[in-house]
Amino acid sequence: MYFSSLEPQITKELILSKTNQESIMQHYTGIDVTSKKLHLSPFRNDHKITCSFYKSKSDILYFHDFATNEHINCFQVVMKKYGVNYYEALQIIAKDFGIAQGNNNSIKEKPIQIQPLKETESARIQVQIKNYTDEELKWWKQFGISVKTLKKFHVFSLEHVFLNGELKFTSSSKCPIYGYYFGKDKNSIEKWKIYFPLKQEYRFLNNLSKKVLQGYHQLPKTGELLIITKSMKDLMAMYEFGISAVSPNSETLFIEDKKLEEFKQRFKHILVIYDSDRAGRSNMAKIRRKHPELNYYFLPKYLAKDFTDTIKMVGIDKMKELVNQFMSNYKFK
Repeated sequence: MYFSSLEPQITKELILSKTNQESIMQHYTGIDVTSKKLHLSPFRNDHKITCSFYKSKSDILYFHDFATNEHINCFQVVMKKYGVNYYEALQIIAKDFGIAQGNNNSIKEKPIQIQPLKETESARIQVQIKNYTDEELKWWKQFGISVKTLKKFHVFSLEHVFLNGELKFTSSSKCPIYGYYFGKDKNSIEKWKIYFPLKQEYRFLNNLSKKVLQGYHQLPKTGELLIITKSMKDLMAMYEFGISAVSPNSETLFIEDKKLEEFKQRFKHILVIYDSDRAGRSNMAKIRRKHPELNYYFLPKYLAKDFTDTIKMVGIDKMKELVNQFMSNYKFK
């Protein structure tokens, strides 16, 4: 989308002085932002209702997609809907809401003014925990992950998953469900990351903040090496080999600078290991540009794309041999 005469005076502040986040959000998602129910995503074809709205303590209204873990504000919603940049999104909003000259024909309905919402609680994920079946434990064991480690990292087998009080998912042999538990927030809301390992897409569902670091509370106070990897499953497998590791909540996220500085004080070396596929290499390239002082590594092409799949491919004994070879030969900064 291209604007021949952009108006530099159109700012976020100007827009929010004429309308509010709620009106913008509802206009471009087509969803009632005051509804406390879950909704279908307006951005993809999906039959699962996994989206909701909430307002943060800093008074920012967010659209939250549990399936993709997106938390986007009203301006980012417009950017996502039309595939435009931030300034172009401001132009669209200004024209649709009559703040700027001209009209945008992309939406025909006249914008409705919505009353501002108060700060709302984080979306609720509740679960019914069950005992692990032999088949489920066998599945974890193929990656070298024991029952003891699952308990240490608070990983549970789930029977049911509820979103905002509604039953949404039930476990079966064809679709087992695991839950990573991260305690409760200040409002006593349980924080969960739900894992559907056999699904082809949208395998995770969570109500965690972007700052959550998987494996953080299981780390030793100090150590020789800390690995930053891309998943809870990988870091648990590394733990079985005596390796300290953490993982951001998503492959597209990285550790905030303050926490990274903490790790530099606690560990002699920090090594980033992401998947060796296209997405993993792209994400690592972004991290490397910002943090050239860290160490980086991809598994060799003759192995699988990540740590756990390599264990599954070569077996525990061979993986121990490969880990020992790596620790002996890799030259850390």
